[in-house]
This record gives sequence, C-alpha cells and structure tokens, in this order.
Amino acid sequence: MKILLVGGGGREHAIAWKLAKSSKVEKIYVTPGNGGTALENKCENINLGTFEEMAEFAKGNNIDLTVVGPEEPLTKGIVDLFKKENLKIFGPEQRAAMLEGSKSFSKDFMKKYNIKTAAYEVFYDSNEAIEYLKNSEYPIVIKADGLAAGKGVAICENFKEAEDTIKEFMVQDKFKGAGQKIVIEEFLKGVEASILSITDGKTIIPFLSAKDHKQIFDGGVGPNTGGMGVIAPNPYVTEEVFKDFEDNIMMPTLLGIREEGFDYKGIIFFGVMITEKGCYLLEYNVRMGDPETQSVLSLMDSDFLELIELSLEGKLSEAKVSWKKGACCNVVLASKGYPGDFEKGFKIDIEPSVKENVFIAGGVIKNDTLVTSGGRVLSVVGIGDTIEAAREKAYANIASVDFDGKYFRKDIGLITE
Repeated sequence: MKILLVGGGGREHAIAWKLAKSSKVEKIYVTPGNGGTALENKCENINLGTFEEMAEFAKGNNIDLTVVGPEEPLTKGIVDLFKKENLKIFGPEQRAAMLEGSKSFSKDFMKKYNIKTAAYEVFYDSNEAIEYLKNSEYPIVIKADGLAAGKGVAICENFKEAEDTIKEFMVQDKFKGAGQKIVIEEFLKGVEASILSITDGKTIIPFLSAKDHKQIFDGGVGPNTGGMGVIAPNPYVTEEVFKDFEDNIMMPTLLGIREEGFDYKGIIFFGVMITEKGCYLLEYNVRMGDPETQSVLSLMDSDFLELIELSLEGKLSEAKVSWKKGACCNVVLASKGYPGDFEKGFKIDIEPSVKENVFIAGGVIKNDTLVTSGGRVLSVVGIGDTIEAAREKAYANIASVDFDGKYFRKDIGLITE
C-alpha cells in the first residue's frame, strides 16, 4: 500500500513510524513532514500546498489511503473534497470536525446529548462578556471558540485576569479571528485525562488513557504549552472512572454522531476532567493528540493500519486492539525560551541506540543535518513495567539526545498535577 500522511509534527512522525511497521505498507509520503519523517523507514517528505494538490497527487501516484494528522485540514474540509474525488481518506467530514473547530458548537452538542460537561455561556460581544464576569464565581475558564493551536484556553483567578483575557481574545484579536466568539465556563477542579479513540460512526473503541503535562515548568507551573510530556496509561483513570466516562461521555457522544448523521470515520479524542463528582468532558479533538500519540502508539501492539481500514469499511465492531503490558513515559525536549521566543537551527544529535524512542516535532534536515526548527523539538519515550520504570527509561534515553538549549521538565510521570 501507498499512503499519504498529512501533517508535519511529532504526532505525524509517530503515526508514520507506526504505519511503517505494517507489512502491508510499501511507501508513506508525508506532506510537509519534518526531519523525523524524512529519516523514517519507508517515508518520503513532499511539499503539497492545497487540498486540491494533495488530491491530484493521490490520484496520480496510486495512493491507497490518506491519513490526516492535524485538526486544521479536517475543519477546512479535506475529507469532503477527497470523498468527492472517490479517494480513500481517514478522518471526519467537515461538519463533524466542528466538534473541535468550534467550542460553542461542541458545547451545544454536549448539552443536546446529555454529555456531562461544565456549565457555560457563549458570547459574541466583549462588553457583554465583561458584564457577565462581574457576577461570576472564580476561578473561571475562558475559551476562544475557534482553533488557536492549543493555546485558546485561559483559567482566570479573578475579575481583572478575566477582563484582560477577554480584551486579548476579542478586542486585540490575539488568535486572528478564533477568539471573536468565546465560551465562558465554570471551572472544574480535578485531574485531567486524555482518552483517544477510533470510530466508524457506529462503533467506538477507546485506546489507552493518557495524562498530558501542559505547563512549561516542573510542578505544573508557568505558561501553558502544546504539552511537555505524557504518561500512559493515566493512573487516575481507574475502572470506576472509565465506566463513568463510557456511560456519561463516550456512548452519548456516539449516539450524537449517529443522530446528527455525521460521516465520522476517524479518531475522536476526549479531554476529560476527573472530579469528586465524577467525569466531565472538557473538549473534543477530532484527531490524535500531541504528545499523547507518541505514548499511545508506542504501547499499541495491534497493526494501526488494520484498525484504520476496519474503520473506513464500517467494520470496527470486528476489531480487537491489543496493548503492550506496562506503561510509557514521553518527555518533550524543547528549545530554550519556549513557549516564548527561542533560537533555532541547532544540530540535533541522537545516538542510534535510542532512535526508535525519539519522535521529531520541530526539526528539519538542512545540508544533510537534522537541526532544530520549532519550540517543541522532539519527544523521547521510555517503556517499562510500571510508570516509574517507564519514567526511568525515558530520562535515561534523554542522555543520548542533545542539542544546544535543550530544555525539558524533570517531573514527567511524578503525578503532581
């Protein structure tokens, strides 16, 4: 099989690595890809700008399947275009992708199908939003309605912080349109969990739970990032928690997908909060998370391609997903200064013995050398019988990876947040 993989982050390197392991796969073209996919087995990076160019490439090169990594192409309708051209593509249609593309759309969907979530209000006008905040309880959560690269959520401790956030999002237009409409919702106290799953619109199969560490500094302090590390499975997702998630979030979501008539053959990611009052849904993603993917796929024993094929055929009920025993710890190595300003272009050294445990995110090939090109440069994973053993392995592997300004948290897997 020949596969076209859309995207260029750490998630896409992990997907390419996992798909390349399938005996069915002959070649994977990655657009635009990165330095990791450029060096990955069976992979080749290509530059295709528009969805039309991608569709033409798929037709002209006998591509058997296109897999979409990031949310933006999904929310902009790549699946719809490919289907019109009778091309096989894995991902939800544009209408269904609005579950991630619009916070207000997803919250209304949750309300309609009795999915446990925080109380909320939607605002189009900054003055009305500020007025509402005067009588609100704090902390409170403010979310940009549209896509904001994982940075459109603010937890505000008081009215002043909330007012400043509204001005940033709506008046100063920090997210270039994505924050012109906002959702204000109650703050839920608890522990977050990420649960990736695959669906064909009739059946949904959850993957292993994961725990992301969002803040830049140890102990879960400092500004939010795209994610500084992940452990899987999430130790807070007990059998009891999972049953609550299944009954009150996952199955009602599947019902909603069916009732709305969504053409949804793809990944659905549940961001949940585990509270004293049970499991609440924070958000949907309509694609795999980053850096959750690097951990979850590292633990997946099943052939990921076969799962994708069963989803596209509407036969996911026949699938069985098997997992390696134990746990995975994934530590993100970032450029010094991230998530603020940082320098790039530094050579990345990876000892061959740990190559299988490293997924490149912000790295490119320049003059035959792998160099840094982004804030989150790469993920280093470790697998062990327990979270502690996996953690130990991940940090041991980090010693075999180097670049100037390398920064990482020292507490991924020590459950402190």
